[in-house]
Amino acid sequence: MTMDASRLAAAVTDAYAAQAKPPLTQELTDRVREALTRAVGGEAGDASNAALLDRLNAALDAFETELDAVVGPRVASLDEASGEVAMRPRSEAGQPLRAFGGQ
Repeated sequence: MTMDASRLAAAVTDAYAAQAKPPLTQELTDRVREALTRAVGGEAGDASNAALLDRLNAALDAFETELDAVVGPRVASLDEASGEVAMRPRSEAGQPLRAFGGQ
């Protein structure tokens, strides 16, 4: 059985916020959760896992681009049944990105 969209989004938000630099405020955490909930939509379990990961990572990209002050990991894998999330560092040219000034 697949978790609902809000629970999947919350699991990804928690994993993202744990590694985001600088640490997210509660308001920013809520914004990430809302963006990820929209990205999951009603399609949790209806689309391929790869398509879901693409939508989630695109939502994180959009959040960071809009804010221009936070850098965090991306979703590497997501078990839609258990809600287990694995994150990977976001990088450019093999080097981890840093907030406030990029490379």
